[in-house]
Amino acid sequence: MAYDAQPWETPTVSAITSSSRPPFSFDGSARQIKDNMRWLPGGVSSNFRLGVAPTPLVFERGEGPYLFDVDGNRLIDYYLGMGPMILGHSPSGVREAVKAQADTGILFAGQSAVETEAARLVCEMVPCAERVRFGSSGSEAVQGALRLARAATGRRIILKFEGHYHGWFDNILWSTAPALNAAGPEDAPVPVAGSIGQEAEAAGGIEVMAWNNLERLEARLAKGDVAGVIMEAAMCNAGAIHPGAGYLEGVREACTRTGTILIFDEVITGFRLSPGGAQKRFGVTPDLATFGKAIANGFPVAALAGRADLLDLFATGGVVHGGTYNAQCLSMAATVATLQALTPELFATLENRGTRLMDGMRDTLAEAGIPAVVAGFPQVFHVAFGLSEPARDYRDLTRINRQAYIAFTTALLERGVRALERGAWFLSSEHDDAVIDETLAAVAGAARDVKSQMSL
Repeated sequence: MAYDAQPWETPTVSAITSSSRPPFSFDGSARQIKDNMRWLPGGVSSNFRLGVAPTPLVFERGEGPYLFDVDGNRLIDYYLGMGPMILGHSPSGVREAVKAQADTGILFAGQSAVETEAARLVCEMVPCAERVRFGSSGSEAVQGALRLARAATGRRIILKFEGHYHGWFDNILWSTAPALNAAGPEDAPVPVAGSIGQEAEAAGGIEVMAWNNLERLEARLAKGDVAGVIMEAAMCNAGAIHPGAGYLEGVREACTRTGTILIFDEVITGFRLSPGGAQKRFGVTPDLATFGKAIANGFPVAALAGRADLLDLFATGGVVHGGTYNAQCLSMAATVATLQALTPELFATLENRGTRLMDGMRDTLAEAGIPAVVAGFPQVFHVAFGLSEPARDYRDLTRINRQAYIAFTTALLERGVRALERGAWFLSSEHDDAVIDETLAAVAGAARDVKSQMSL
């Protein structure tokens, strides 16, 4: 199946049965979702929670690497809130910090000491961060970055890349998962809307390119009319694709040479690929960067960080940025506790365990005769059925056998392992060796079932 199916489209998966399968049932979740539809569209509060087979799940609690659902199932969780829970579910340090802050205040419509401490930590950890502004979602932070890029340069055009996701607003939700029959030629893609009801005029300031092609990007920037280039420094929303050798360095040089603002969207990679994000791991510093997810281990925090002269436009340059819940005290307490926990020792552990999980999955799938690529990073990687080598850009991902992979994640779920249907796997510090062993055993059983009942 092509990769252009939207993540909220509920897949059709043939039943795969196995006499060795544990008796997992998700009937309670199915009933609750059906009841929810009286008040919630589709029974959920985000479209990205819809595309789950056999049903979106309803949970009662989380603990460490596990979620416990309304059917009484204990599931090893590799969604991790779609990335935020780098310390696992309900870590004591974060909970205690938030409880202590709740005793002194929740929301001031003013500044607080805990906000200052969170800002200091971000600026110390992130290479580009001379200043930082906090918000509530990555989508909001991206809007601030785009506004700053246009204000600083006096230009309009923003370049983005196929398959890169920067939030759900009309002016940036273009070509995140376009059908190839609508996307145009590879050397000149056309913007494809990500949603029905999206204003066509919103694409007026957006141009789309294929990622990992430095020559084309340099030629486009040479015209001198681009305000900003926004990208995931590692393409982790889809595919966990590495930048090509020298690509980020070349983009940085081209942006500097042409007066273009370079924006790294680190909502997924920030505080996950390293304590300083992808920019620290790769040694390339953007002008601006957006953060979310792992910054506060599940609390609604986002950040826009970057050069002081750019961020100070919010204070002295007439550029508007606001939000009632920006730097809300409980969320700032969670931010401080999370960032303080992201030690070199923790990342060394994540590297070792994630590498073991990736290697084990790669070997297990090969032994089962399933063609697949396991690529990415130990903290967040991607499993692509149907590929023979790692993807280089979005169009490579369109060759994925998505139907077979969804059958695989369904078989995993019925063995007590919850993995995202889009192929991404997130790791937390709580996924210890015993959890990884249990996961690999489930992978082996699910792979046997899928191989025996599907043509691969």
